[in-house]
Amino acid sequence: MSQTITPPPTTTSEAQFKSAAIAPQASGVNEFIQETTALTRRLFIQLQRRPSTLIAGLIQPIMWLVLFGALFQNVPQGLFGESANYGQFLGAGVIVFTAFGGALNAGLPVMFDREFGFLNRLLVAPLVSRFSIVLASAIFIATLSMIQTAGIVAASAFLGAGLPDPLGLALVVTIVLLLVLGVTALSLGLAFALPGHIELIAVIFVTNLPLLFASTALAPLSFMPTWLQWVASLNPLSYAIEPIRYLYLHSDWAFNSVVLQAPFGDVTLGTALLVLIGFDAIALFSVRSLLSRSLA
Repeated sequence: MSQTITPPPTTTSEAQFKSAAIAPQASGVNEFIQETTALTRRLFIQLQRRPSTLIAGLIQPIMWLVLFGALFQNVPQGLFGESANYGQFLGAGVIVFTAFGGALNAGLPVMFDREFGFLNRLLVAPLVSRFSIVLASAIFIATLSMIQTAGIVAASAFLGAGLPDPLGLALVVTIVLLLVLGVTALSLGLAFALPGHIELIAVIFVTNLPLLFASTALAPLSFMPTWLQWVASLNPLSYAIEPIRYLYLHSDWAFNSVVLQAPFGDVTLGTALLVLIGFDAIALFSVRSLLSRSLA
């Protein structure tokens, strides 16, 4: 007599269903982190093999501080606002312009990868997200900017410019990162839009000095003709330079403190931060579709 054996019913709890649904997502996030880490590590290995890039990035702004500070050391006190000396006035400008220059060069490694064919290998690789290519470049440039900023802050403190308070230093780092984020996005967009590295280097050279002189990095607005005051007041670099300069000079800063007296009105510290955030949003939005098409 045959006996029919009925298999026991399978019971799967709600928690098991949730864990089964979440597991692939968590695995994808871990793989994305691994991809970004590996690509970022590759950029640092390249830097380790060519350390002259980092050394020059540290030496050049320090030379600016030393040489320009010595050039204008006999300027009467008070000529450059509340700064005790020109070196103290120049420090904020050197910090911002160095970070800006590094971020503007962010597209060069991607451009060389395009020309040497390595980017094509990445695009056909089974990556979880090709956004890791862009994110790795942004992390690399941001790290270099922080190293350069630390070197400039230390050098300017040694030269008598002083130091902001710890909270002020944290805000300086935030301001630098906000500027680096927007400029890096634009540079990466140019790396995919331009045909080669010659054109990208040409854009970098054409952009660097005009934005430097059309900002408050080297001189206050009061030294400029009216038309240049308007240009400098619309330059995103000025909205990073003036808050950092104010943090160096005032320990009792607040977000409603006036950091820039522009031709169209006073600009507060909080307003300057909002302008930088808006600049980042515009830069990211303008290159989003280009990066999506290039990495598709």
